[in-house]
Amino acid sequence: MFESLSDRLSQTLRQVGGKANLSEDNIKSALRDVRMALLEADVALPVVKDFTAAVKQRAMGQEVSSALSPGQAFLKIVQAELQTALGEANSPLNLASKPPVIIMMAGLQGAGKTTTVAKLARHLREREKKSVMIVSADVYRPAAIKQLQTLALEVGVNFHPSDSDQKPVAIVKSALESAKASLQDVLIVDTAGRTAIDESMMREIGDLHKTLNPAETLFVVDAMTGQDAANTARAFGEALPLSGVVLTKVDADTRGGAALSVRHVTGVPIKFLGMGEKVAALEPFHPDRIASRILGMGDIMSLIEEAEQKIDKRKAQKLARKMKKGRGFDLEDFRDQLQQMKNMGGLGSMLEKMPGMAGMAEMAEQSAAQKQFGQMEAIINSMTPGERRSPEMLNGSRKRRITKGSGTQLQDLNRLIKQHKQMQKMMKKMKKGGMAKMMQGLGGMGGPGGPGGAGGMGGLPPGFK
Repeated sequence: MFESLSDRLSQTLRQVGGKANLSEDNIKSALRDVRMALLEADVALPVVKDFTAAVKQRAMGQEVSSALSPGQAFLKIVQAELQTALGEANSPLNLASKPPVIIMMAGLQGAGKTTTVAKLARHLREREKKSVMIVSADVYRPAAIKQLQTLALEVGVNFHPSDSDQKPVAIVKSALESAKASLQDVLIVDTAGRTAIDESMMREIGDLHKTLNPAETLFVVDAMTGQDAANTARAFGEALPLSGVVLTKVDADTRGGAALSVRHVTGVPIKFLGMGEKVAALEPFHPDRIASRILGMGDIMSLIEEAEQKIDKRKAQKLARKMKKGRGFDLEDFRDQLQQMKNMGGLGSMLEKMPGMAGMAEMAEQSAAQKQFGQMEAIINSMTPGERRSPEMLNGSRKRRITKGSGTQLQDLNRLIKQHKQMQKMMKKMKKGGMAKMMQGLGGMGGPGGPGGAGGMGGLPPGFK
């Protein structure tokens, strides 16, 4: 996410980090590079001008704390201004209205609006503990109604049926009555999209808004369109009282122009980020955390929240009890750990949220590591329960059967066994001497920062220590 912008800014800030003090000349030089990085990221020009002016004013006018190096002081200023550009603080949904709370989704075709409706419904059901009904008022694309019905089943929420022969206003009236009758907490309405903004579309969506009077009107837009996303949202906002924006396809957006431009151009907060195609891939937008991530400082809070939601607590407790009793860490436990990592978006997604690991995250995504995780799982699945519990019983004929069943090579199986043994050793160290010994073990394995562990784990990007 936002890799090219993150790389450019980190490089510029590292150069400042090497200076003995913050002078007007090195601030001007750094700001020139920051301006170029933002423009290349397709950030709207007014945002770039305001951002660099604010950073310059604070950097020139402030007395640098003796506790901070010039690089740290400048980084702190850039982080604060990035956060301001992104929107200061998280803006939660207004769910305090009388039930059913109505959320209306608007947007252009291809932005991922229908999928976002399902993601949001799942978010409200699982995190906010709300009963949710969803309905499609997109009568121009019959497949959209069927798609939403399928997604409703997948995320476990109620679906109000509609038909392409009906009028959109009649559909939403019927859905509202149904939501009231079945005591739903939230009703989410998916509206029709267009390939471009046109008069008839705006008139129709305006009529729907008057009929529903929603508590939230969210505009769904593709982050990869850069500052066009902000301009489209502004055009929509002139015809419709938007309360927030959902940026989709953020996981594929290397530039970050939309995220940095939307708030400034529209005056409307970003409320959610779509981070992938899966229905679980929706994150509340936290400007402070995104600013930290862009500057390579990680996002530990999001990582912790994700772990709380996605890690199977029952399996984790079972493994803890097993280790306490002195029983070994077997291949079934190893497979569980691989699945937990996959549930959290894979190795790349986890590294991206750790301080100083943004570069490693990109390497992990591009490397064969992701493929190897899939291979490992396939190999373990091809074993019998007895073989998983006691891998030492794997002889030549058993190994041949497993590799044939998993479509892998013998060296893949041997690599898995070796990695499992390393994990077993780490688990024993953890049991005997706690976390310190386990981290020592990780250091010995040649972590991202070379022997001794990861290089930039102190909350600041490398070069700011």
